[in-house]
Amino acid sequence: MASSVFGTDGVRGTVGGPRIHAAFALHLGYAAGRVLAREAGGRAGSRPTVLIGKDTRVSGYMLESALQAGFSAAGVDVVLAGPLPTPAVAYLVRAQRLTAGVVISASHNPFPDNGIKFFSAQGTKLPDATEAAIDAALVDPPGCVPSHQLGRARRLDDAAGRYVEFCKSTFPTRLDLNGMHIVVDAAHGAAYHVAPDIFRELGARVTTIGCEPDGFNINENAGSMYPQALADAVRGSGADLGVALDGDADRLIMADSSGRIYNGDELLYAIVRERAQHATVDGVVGTLMSNLGLERRLQTLGIGFARAAVGDRYVLERMQALGWHYGGETSGHLLCLDRHTTGDGLVAALQVLSALRQSGLGLAQWVSDLTLYPQHMVNVPLDPGTPWEQHAGLTRARADVARQLGDRGRIVIRASGTEPKLRLMVEAEDASLAHSCVQELAHAVMARG
Repeated sequence: MASSVFGTDGVRGTVGGPRIHAAFALHLGYAAGRVLAREAGGRAGSRPTVLIGKDTRVSGYMLESALQAGFSAAGVDVVLAGPLPTPAVAYLVRAQRLTAGVVISASHNPFPDNGIKFFSAQGTKLPDATEAAIDAALVDPPGCVPSHQLGRARRLDDAAGRYVEFCKSTFPTRLDLNGMHIVVDAAHGAAYHVAPDIFRELGARVTTIGCEPDGFNINENAGSMYPQALADAVRGSGADLGVALDGDADRLIMADSSGRIYNGDELLYAIVRERAQHATVDGVVGTLMSNLGLERRLQTLGIGFARAAVGDRYVLERMQALGWHYGGETSGHLLCLDRHTTGDGLVAALQVLSALRQSGLGLAQWVSDLTLYPQHMVNVPLDPGTPWEQHAGLTRARADVARQLGDRGRIVIRASGTEPKLRLMVEAEDASLAHSCVQELAHAVMARG
């Protein structure tokens, strides 16, 4: 059953819009609480308890209070964790043996947006059936259980420290970061107070940027969405490496001492190459946009590669279906299911650092045998609902481009899920070929024939 409320990453939108406001958050908390209470079944000791974490947006206070009220009215206890990365909530729900987790965040979006995302007791997305049940429960107005059944709230004062220790546990105990100078850019987001401590406690000297949130500056010219700030800081401070996260710290981009920026494809390869030296890696899941160079390099190592739709949710679903441990997106969503149940920028950074410490090489050297193909992308306006698959001119152009590329590249055409645009991408060994081919496709679409 498809949900009309939950998107691929929970509920998200502009604060004050149709979904993201206090009244809706209270209603959602009540509906989710009733579903969770019903699933608990009234068993002895089975009173549902939900953990709520958030990023640093000013609207998080409003939404946190409203959700807490809704859960309490439904008879569900609440544990308040304060500002924490999204993957920290996924971890703490499992570690505390709680019923579910909620994250108040709009990830890499600017501060006027916010969102609400749920995790199951296993630290994964809610089952589709549970999301559907919550969606159905939203049809009824919020109510309230009798006073003696109201949920209670408490704060988990050491939530940040618990997550710091978890992240450190994913780094080999025989290794440390002594002698390394690392720049950390937390995008003024949820990891501002935990990310520096993780690297310091492993022995690194840490310089911070993007770690001074004021409620309004999350993702503002900082973090993984704006990696040049990190690259400049690394080069300017003479640091060895830089780590950039997004607002909820589930994305990772890195930079080295020369100012070179490394995207998710390169960092995923850095992790998988190290793992493959010690154990069999059956395969890696990427997306439609993952670089062909990554796929072909993994194939030379005898490692399978599969593509999912764009979105870390779809990557995770494909990984679980195939039984594979590693996957990610070019944007920096990286999943290591041998370390965590969800994508985690800090855990991924530690896996990259582990590979470098064990190899004794710098990041550029470690991924030097990976050659990424040039990708050229064009967005063409497209009226919603237009059957672009039946566009005769595009069909002819696509066949012509495929002949030109042969086995030297590939074509990706997809309608945007957020804008009235058709996204065209051509990837090829030769940059000029990729550019000319994507222009041919764009001209064919705009010719309307």
